[in-house]
Amino acid sequence: MDRQNLTLMTDLYELTMMQGYFKHKDQNETVIFDVFYRNNPHNGGYAISAGLEQVINYIKNLHFSKEDITYLAGLGIFEKEFLDYLDTFRFTGDIYAIPEGTIIFPREPLIKVIAPIMQAQLIETAILTILNHQCLIATKAARVCYAAKGDGIMEFGLRRAQGPDAGIYGARAAVIGGCTGTSNVLAGQLFDIPVKGTHAHSWIMSFPDEYTAFKTYADMYPTACILLVDTYDTLKSGVPNAIRVFQEMRQSGVPLTFYGIRLDSGDLAYLSKKARKMLDEAGFPDAVISASNDLDEYLIDSLKAQGAAITSWGVGTNLITSKDCPSFGGVYKLAAIMDTDGNFTPKIKLSENTEKITNPGNKTIYRVYEKESGKIKADLIALVDEVYSEDQPLLLFDPLAPWKKTRLAPGTYTLREIMAPVFRDGKCVYDTPKTMDIRAYCQKELDTLWDETRRLVNPHAVYVDLSEKLYDMKIDLLNRMSLQEGNV
Repeated sequence: MDRQNLTLMTDLYELTMMQGYFKHKDQNETVIFDVFYRNNPHNGGYAISAGLEQVINYIKNLHFSKEDITYLAGLGIFEKEFLDYLDTFRFTGDIYAIPEGTIIFPREPLIKVIAPIMQAQLIETAILTILNHQCLIATKAARVCYAAKGDGIMEFGLRRAQGPDAGIYGARAAVIGGCTGTSNVLAGQLFDIPVKGTHAHSWIMSFPDEYTAFKTYADMYPTACILLVDTYDTLKSGVPNAIRVFQEMRQSGVPLTFYGIRLDSGDLAYLSKKARKMLDEAGFPDAVISASNDLDEYLIDSLKAQGAAITSWGVGTNLITSKDCPSFGGVYKLAAIMDTDGNFTPKIKLSENTEKITNPGNKTIYRVYEKESGKIKADLIALVDEVYSEDQPLLLFDPLAPWKKTRLAPGTYTLREIMAPVFRDGKCVYDTPKTMDIRAYCQKELDTLWDETRRLVNPHAVYVDLSEKLYDMKIDLLNRMSLQEGNV
């Protein structure tokens, strides 16, 4: 199978709708679709954009192979004329997106697709499966790293991931969110991210005794010597044997550049404090104490509060699966259709559930910062033809409670448009940064959040506001549709 060609990674109804458009509509009719999500994962105060590089690669390689068309013909539901069209199918539209590593909030477009309706319809499923996964894992990683308060977090969940792709791209997303490295060697190769690891309990069990296992490992890897000390007895055997090996390394002139112990079971707070005392008294105050064992942000936060002497954390299952919140909830909704004059007619989806009513039109997003602190004040979704100046007052209001208004005086705020062009006329115009560069950018983005928004429990919400022009358009559409349906 051509791994670059993921064209059939779609739901069947995308293709049946395409055939319907082919037969009954102008296949070149241009539309706008928005990708967005409705609620922050983990009941948190934010999320992180990730997965755009894979979306770009998917779009670049979008085509139906001969094998694809033969398979679709065998389903018996597609007509020959439509299959002939698929033989020459290529994406020719425009895509705008929020760059990877950017802080994001509910209801704002992460990706905007402007393309002929058949093309825009086909790519829905693939875009969602890529973004929903990586945004979720990047956000989880950022929360874990926040709980660690500057300690290094290593991702090592490959063996617990829901399949190879989840392990590979989950590792990438985790590094974007703040992890210092991964145990996943293939992810390291593909994305040029640091790979790290120690050894398993089986290494120690395969030797006649624990000391010999430690000594052999230290001889092989003297500049990355982290010894797993809980195979038999952490405080009576593991730590003393590790100290003995460190002493012998020092006596033989081996530089102790990166060394220490790893705890993988037991009361991590108690054991780490006892181990720290033993290492310090033996003359190894800079020895690393790392920990693993079903960690997540809540347990790490608790261990820090208990004074655990852990300085490095390995997080696996709960990170790579986002165990407490296994889905991101991104959706793909029609926002506008171009008329015969080349203007976009806004479209809106109604729902009994207020939060599921979509925002119509051709939109962009401005991030509003408090000038003095540089922290995020709010996000503003506006129509693309609207122009704002920091020299003018800015009115913000909650679209769900429009009587709640805030007026920002000139000179007290700054604005940044956060959507960037990615494809124009089917050609990629975006240079994807390296993963570690995205990580560095994400760390700067996280610094623009108030601590009240980053806290793990009951965070302060950052408001996503609508411009007055967009809000009026939305209300007008709602009123007109209500009249059409005879609801008023």
